[in-house]
Amino acid sequence: MQNAMRTRAIGNHQVGAIGLGAMPMSVAGHMPDEEQSIRTILAALDAGITLIDTADAYTPSHEDVGHNERLVSKALARWGGDTGSVLVATKGGHTRTPDGWDVDGRPSYLREACDRSLKALGVDSIGLYQHHRPDPKVPYEETIGALKDLHDAGKIRMAGISNADPAQIRLAHDILGERLVSVQNEYSPRFRSSEPEIDVCEELGLAFLPWSPLGGIGRTGELRERNAAFTEIAQAHGVSPQQVCLAWELARSPVVIPIPGASRPETIVDSAGAAALELSAEELARLS
Repeated sequence: MQNAMRTRAIGNHQVGAIGLGAMPMSVAGHMPDEEQSIRTILAALDAGITLIDTADAYTPSHEDVGHNERLVSKALARWGGDTGSVLVATKGGHTRTPDGWDVDGRPSYLREACDRSLKALGVDSIGLYQHHRPDPKVPYEETIGALKDLHDAGKIRMAGISNADPAQIRLAHDILGERLVSVQNEYSPRFRSSEPEIDVCEELGLAFLPWSPLGGIGRTGELRERNAAFTEIAQAHGVSPQQVCLAWELARSPVVIPIPGASRPETIVDSAGAAALELSAEELARLS
């Protein structure tokens, strides 16, 4: 049975205030077996999470593009709840090569990537499709124009951008108008340089989706080691430092919807609890 969670808006869609970042389930050297990954996604859904973030490039190797998207699709097929309430957000434009990562912002490539993601997710239209990372070889307006075309063709219902600076956000908003609903950038206690982007999102009415909101894969323990205030406030509330961290991000702006990564059911259930954690003004001042 799905628990209720307070919600926030992405465009005209309400989602739980905490989302799930599915990337850790497809990272070589860190990924669990498929059954554990599916249990993790199901636990997130049962905890009231209704935003799942994935990408075609979340894959253990360049030979298995779409691995994470297929995993999410399998989990949703097994869930007994209302899948219509779940917003799956995926991304295209960040590519995998035998040597690691690259970018491709050509409109022709984005159309190809979107078609591949539709197939991997098993859907006729993607709920939220995000351009993953700017390509310096392609004018940004051309890439964003491709998102507009995908939306107008009915292949995506909402558009987002990722790893964008304030000028790029404004340019994308000018081109896409109400089609643009979100920006996904890195933001956490150890990486706060996306503050200007959060302010632009609040001004334009866009959701801001912090990736690596707990510091990134293998770095969540740093909350305890490097940020004593998070640990002390967590102890006072009887919760984990990770919950305090996510509650601090939620308090930053009403447009913020953190998407903590997880590969174990217990970690995403703990993260989901942050949606109900209220921090005082004094506590927030200490953390900031």
